Amino acid sequence: MLTSADFRRLSAAGPGTRIDVLSPGAASAERLARSLVAMANAQGGVVLVPLRSGKARVDADEIRAQAMEALLLAQPRLIVPLPYLIRAGAEAEPDAVAVEVPEGLPNVYNLDGRYLARDGSRNLALNARALRELLLVRGEGSGETTVPTGSSKDDLDWARVETYASGAGMPDASVEELLLRRGCVVRQGRKLRPTVAGLLLFGRQPQRWVRGAEVLAARFSGTQMDDAFTRQTISGTLPDQIRKAEFFVAENTALRSRIKAWQRSDEGAYPAGVLREAVVNAIAHRDYRLTGAQVHVLVFADRVEVKSPGRLPGHVTLKNLIRERYSRNEAIVQVLADMGFIERLGYGIDRMVRAMKERNQAAPTFSEGEATFEVTLFARVPDGAAVAAQAAPQSARIEKLLGFVRKSGRITNREYQELCPDVSAESLRRDFVELVERGVLMRVGDKRGTYYILKQGL
Repeated sequence: MLTSADFRRLSAAGPGTRIDVLSPGAASAERLARSLVAMANAQGGVVLVPLRSGKARVDADEIRAQAMEALLLAQPRLIVPLPYLIRAGAEAEPDAVAVEVPEGLPNVYNLDGRYLARDGSRNLALNARALRELLLVRGEGSGETTVPTGSSKDDLDWARVETYASGAGMPDASVEELLLRRGCVVRQGRKLRPTVAGLLLFGRQPQRWVRGAEVLAARFSGTQMDDAFTRQTISGTLPDQIRKAEFFVAENTALRSRIKAWQRSDEGAYPAGVLREAVVNAIAHRDYRLTGAQVHVLVFADRVEVKSPGRLPGHVTLKNLIRERYSRNEAIVQVLADMGFIERLGYGIDRMVRAMKERNQAAPTFSEGEATFEVTLFARVPDGAAVAAQAAPQSARIEKLLGFVRKSGRITNREYQELCPDVSAESLRRDFVELVERGVLMRVGDKRGTYYILKQGL
């Protein structure tokens, strides 16, 4: 979000390719829509409306309402961050209303049939050739806008929707209106129908409508796929998938302990946030038209591979990947941005590259298959200092546990913690729960007197 200093600087610079400054008197919904549509068909930008006209102040709520109406005038509807107030401090009077248009939107937008694009400080109609080129670049389409046959508003979990709406910063809109503006539902006659985006974000059973909209996570003990691995299929809504996949990766990538000057320090094999960025991007930007295909998160001893269904979208290629932006799923990305999972204005790939470079680690690699995009992140290579993996893979922990039970006849939680002192208590508790559910162990006793034995016959 722009600051008060940004506003003063941009206002002084005046209108340009990625900025328009409108006086309050000129900021009608139709005039705002012209600049917003033109920026959406070009490189994105920001429209600013100062809230002072001469010595008089202008009603900020009225300008914000005009901006919201302007977004609805675009065809298809513009899904962008909500118009917001720029002010010098929490208690200060607002300086302006800002409406930001992200770069790389996936559609070609028009206003009453006029296809506009930004040219310097002007909004000009695209000629036939320029329009054809833009349609070719952005004509891929997206499965997120589809309304599945047989779906209804009752297929959405409205408790989840209410939670989202409470933090979305749109108090003037009803919950249903918010979903309409965000592209999660459409109105067909008098009925609201959920889109694929709405069902993936808020659905009671998302995978019923989008087969394969899941994450397959696996942890291998070595550097190659083998028969000894931990596997988890992660389903549910996209926010739930992100949280669960992030937890899986955190649990299955080792912290490395270094001893220097008699002091122990722990550091991750990857820079903070890099693995999360890769997983979130794969879930947010995958091609949901490819039903039956899962996001794959594969953890090896020396690297993590994240594979996403769908090749790079639009005009983005492996050569311009770091500097170009294109959002295949604008509704999904915007809602995840509202929830704080993702930055709306970029993929974050440049941040991943920069973070790995700052840690003197190998740069990520990017590749495309016939219908996939893959990111590979390489773990930090030990430099000869004392190094030990903190979190043993679950398969290795289980082998320790079962070996102890076969020898001793039983095991307590405390004994398991002593076997695996560097693993979190929560991970060990889940191991017990999983083995009981699989019928490998039997729980005996209660509370502090609890212990576990092998099921008879094992």
